Amino acid sequence: MPVHIPVFDHSAEANVSRMPPWVRQSLANGDYGDTARLVQRQRLNTVCEEARCPNRGECWGRGTATFMLLGDTCTRACGFCAVATGRPEAADPDEPRRLAEAVAEMGLDYVVLTSVNRDDLPDGGAAQFAASVRELQARRADLGIELLTPDFRQDQPAAVAAILDALLPGTTLVFGHNVETVPDLYQRVRKGAKYPRSLELLRLAAADPRCEAKSSLMLGLGESREQVLGVLGDLRAVGVTRLALGQYLRPTRHHLPVREYLTPEQFADYADEAKALGFTWVKSGAMVRSSYHAES
Repeated sequence: MPVHIPVFDHSAEANVSRMPPWVRQSLANGDYGDTARLVQRQRLNTVCEEARCPNRGECWGRGTATFMLLGDTCTRACGFCAVATGRPEAADPDEPRRLAEAVAEMGLDYVVLTSVNRDDLPDGGAAQFAASVRELQARRADLGIELLTPDFRQDQPAAVAAILDALLPGTTLVFGHNVETVPDLYQRVRKGAKYPRSLELLRLAAADPRCEAKSSLMLGLGESREQVLGVLGDLRAVGVTRLALGQYLRPTRHHLPVREYLTPEQFADYADEAKALGFTWVKSGAMVRSSYHAES
């Protein structure tokens, strides 16, 4: 299977200073080995591994993981992402069952499901999300479920409806989709994505009483404060109430470089601005990722 790694010419881009001390990776502890063995045994993928998340040691040590549906190969090649790009294999119909078994064995109270982009599928992978929600709730009706979905560019209304209709009556979930960066950087950072399309998906999710909409941005790619505040305003305008802001960290030298390391004070300032805008759940810090401490 061919795998593509994007290569960027950064010769004209400004260098930044060495990584500051407040940007650090957590060491593995606790149940790290047990989580790793369980994920491997059930033949599951996690964004923790595929995206080289710096918090993997901490989260796996707590016995939590963000599961990645629909394989480990993405149909897009975003400049920030370490997930492999190429031609994915067919969707595995048994994946939702194995996922539910793993979640039950881990004794999780809250689970986050994400996926690679699957532009090769007619529904963008919505049916796999729906099947996973059904399997999870069949084993535990009160399980907290959070989704982090692609943009479902093929048919967003149908995708949102299919996923939310899989919920048991009277239950809700967090419906997440990351805008990732400011509109002016989309062509460089999120090739294949469109800012208005992402906002429309979040609007559709937020309009449904069965879910709470969530999004996330990476900071340090060259955006301005005014641009970030503009995105926060756009997210609130479409009904998003949960927000995660974190520092972009370059996964390899083949990916986009860091243009700025934000200080803890800058992250605190953005958190204050977000709360003033009406976000009810805000995580803002260098090591924050969209699913980091999502259950809190």
